[in-house]
Parts: sequence; structure tokens; C-alpha cells
Amino acid sequence: MQFTHSYLELGERFYQKINPSPVSAPHILLWNSALAKQLLVSKGLNESRDEQAQVFSGNKVLDNSQPSALAYCGHQFGQLNPQLGDGRAHLLGELIDANGKRVDVQLKGSGPTQYSRNGDGRSALAPALREYIMSEAMYYLGVPTTRSLAVVATGDTVYRDTEKPGGITARVASSHIRVGTFVYFAVHKDFESLEKLLNYSIKRHYPAVAQSENKALGFLQAVMQAQLELVVQWMRVGFVHGVMNTDNCAISGETIDYGPCAMMNAYSAATVFSSIDVQGRYAFGNQPSIALWNVTRLAESLLTLINADQKTAIDLAQDVLGMYSEQFEEAFNSMMLKKLGLSIKPEAATGLFIQQLLMKMTEQSLDYTQTFIDLLGSLTEPSLAEKLGSNLGEWYSTWREWLGDTPEQLNSAREIMMRHNPVVIPRNHHVEAVLKSCESSGKADAAEAFLSVLQQPYTQQAATSQYQDLPIETDVSYKTFCGT
Repeated sequence: MQFTHSYLELGERFYQKINPSPVSAPHILLWNSALAKQLLVSKGLNESRDEQAQVFSGNKVLDNSQPSALAYCGHQFGQLNPQLGDGRAHLLGELIDANGKRVDVQLKGSGPTQYSRNGDGRSALAPALREYIMSEAMYYLGVPTTRSLAVVATGDTVYRDTEKPGGITARVASSHIRVGTFVYFAVHKDFESLEKLLNYSIKRHYPAVAQSENKALGFLQAVMQAQLELVVQWMRVGFVHGVMNTDNCAISGETIDYGPCAMMNAYSAATVFSSIDVQGRYAFGNQPSIALWNVTRLAESLLTLINADQKTAIDLAQDVLGMYSEQFEEAFNSMMLKKLGLSIKPEAATGLFIQQLLMKMTEQSLDYTQTFIDLLGSLTEPSLAEKLGSNLGEWYSTWREWLGDTPEQLNSAREIMMRHNPVVIPRNHHVEAVLKSCESSGKADAAEAFLSVLQQPYTQQAATSQYQDLPIETDVSYKTFCGT
């Protein structure tokens, strides 16, 4: 692995150089061969489980790796914590992949750093597996995301509510720069580092912004657009992140940190699964507004770079932020119309039409994913059409009218719906069953079987039906937990 370290060149204020802490008996539980090939991992490392276990547990540091923990802060449930950083993660370095793209490779659960705040720096095996399963599922669903290269079982015990087997995730990301990274330098009034970070982030993620008349403002607009598009994709597949703190908001626009995440079953904008989100701040329907809240914190951090005059800087930033709501509504409605097979927006199809469907789904506790599968099926199955006509009433009749009734129109609608509506998602009860099986057996058979289906979420395979059943009581009592 030919690691480089462009981020570390920004200076020592950005990180702590520290090696991972060794573990006693590492072995590979999951290895992502396809991703390894994309990363141009050497054939020897891609095929040697022993070597993989040593490298991705942190027991062996490759010659060209410079492990480090990155500095950042974050707003945790709205409250600023000025000093967070990687308390249980080590950036091994950067790779240039087969597409010429620079990516980070990081270990999670690899031991304490100066940012650990009395934590043990470790991860249990189940959260490591969850991150692998969920991030790969999101990737194949077409949602921008970090990915997982490996899960290593450490052979050690970690202590949470009970004793748990330990695990480490090898995560691949476009970068690990977060909104909280910018906030970190702004709150410490380190404006020299803040400007370095801005220029580096533009060069790495948004090079077109370098030509902007106001780079900081152009960067803000680019990040806002990336967050907007990301959340629209979350809403398309029913994903609930669970902890949208500013330190979990990657400026690249990728989904990062799969701690208390979950998938929505019965539709409700108020859906919350995270055990620590007692107020519902990060509920499914709040995710669009929280994305704007996070980007607003980025805007505050950039004010000194937007304009030397604070009032002017605020006015310019507010002009950008003020575009979010209209842009999000347009993107969301466009996405939902595609889920409904409508390639061209009918003149009468407004946001109200979409909201009417969501209201009916809420009132009847209809499953989000299954409803769209049923709508698609109803185009060819009279019994489903009759059932949905009864449940959805006039709304269904209007929708069918807009689709048209010629074979060409219906085929076009079906093709659009099949591209935008998965037939299978990583439903929570199946995720939990897989984690329990892997944890108790020490083997990854259950995860590999699950992943083989999740890697083709828009195709009905022989094994797909094993993972399509709805949970009992629509997951009303289901809770997720942070892995720390």
C-alpha cells in the first residue's frame, strides 16, 4: 500500500502522531476484496489473511505509513464541545485509487490517543460489523458513503454494558475532514490553520471553487449542495443517521460514522432509534433541517475568510444559506416523483401530492420501502392495484392517471421506479440477527450471506426474500447505541 500524507503536511496543529495499540490475537473476519482491488492493494496483501490481520489491527505499521489521530471538535446534540478529535481511530495514510482519486484509510477501535477523554480507544466487534454492513449497503444503494475495507476481530475483550469481543474497522473515506474540523480552528482562533484547511479542502474536494471570486463563499455553497444531495438520498432509502453532530458531518458529502444508525420501517417523520437522542433532534424528518444547521456552523467558522468586515461576511453567508430550503424542496420532490415513476413532473404534481402520500403512510403505519414496492407491483398485478386503491383512495387514482395507461407509458414508469426503489434494505432486525450470529460464532458466514443480497438491492435474487420480511410491531421498541 503506497501511502502518502498530504493532510499531515498542513502541520502539527492538525493531528497527533501516534501508533495504534497492539491487540493480542487479530484475525480477519470480513475482507472487501473488490474495494482492495480498487485501492490497488498489492496482490500479496489482498490474498494473505495473516498479513491483513497484522496491518489492519495496527499490530504492524507499514514502512510508508504515519499513523495519526486527527484534531476536530463538534456540536454534540447542539452543544459545542471544543475538543474532540480521534479518540479511538488512527489514520494510516492516503492512497490514490484506480480512478486516480485520493482516499484516506483509517482504523477505528485501534487504541487511545490524546483525544480519548478517558475512553479505552477500543470498539466492540458488533459496531465494527455494523459499520461494514451498513456502509456497504449504502454504497450499493447508491448513497454517497465512506466504505469498509476490513473488520478485524482482536481477540481481546472490551467492557461496555457487559463484556464484549473487540473489533477494529478499516474505513476508507474521501477524507476525514468534517465541519467540526473547521469549527475546531475557528473556536481556537487559529485563523492561519483555518485558511490552510480551506485551501487544502478546496484542492482535494472542490477544485472548481479555486476559480471563484470568493473561495470561502464558494466552498460553503459547494459543501451545502453536497449535504443537501446526501440527505435527499438518505430520505430516498429511509436511512436514519442517528447522530448528526457537526463532527459526523464530512465536508465531502459522504455518510460517515454508522454508530446508532437504522433504517425506517413504518413511515413516520418522527422516527428515532438512537438511545441517546431522547428529544428526537435527529429524527428522520429533521435530517434536512439539521444538515442546514450543520452547514450554518461551517458558515460561522468561515466568516473571517469570507470577508474582513463581519457584517458583510454574515450577509454574504446568509445569502448562500437562504437558498437551501427552496433547493432542498425541489431536489426532494424530484427524487420522490422518480420513486413514483414520474420522469416528467405533471403540471398538477406539487409537493402537496407527495405530502398527501406520506400522510396516508403515517396514518396507516405503512412500511416505507414496501409501499413503493407495492406501488410498482400494482402496475402489473390487479390484486395489488385493488388493495392500494382501497388504502390510498383518490391519491392512487390520480397517480395512475398521471402515469398513463399505454404499455409504453407503464413500462417507462416501471423502469424509473425499479432504479429508485430498492427491493431490499438492511432492515434492523436482520442486521441485529447477523451481528448476534457473528458475535457468538466468531465467524462471518451470516454477514457474508446478508451482504451478497445487499450488494444487489434493486434485483430480486433467489435469497432476497429471506431479508424482506417486515419486523414485528414495525420496530417501535428498537433502540440503537453508540459504539463507544
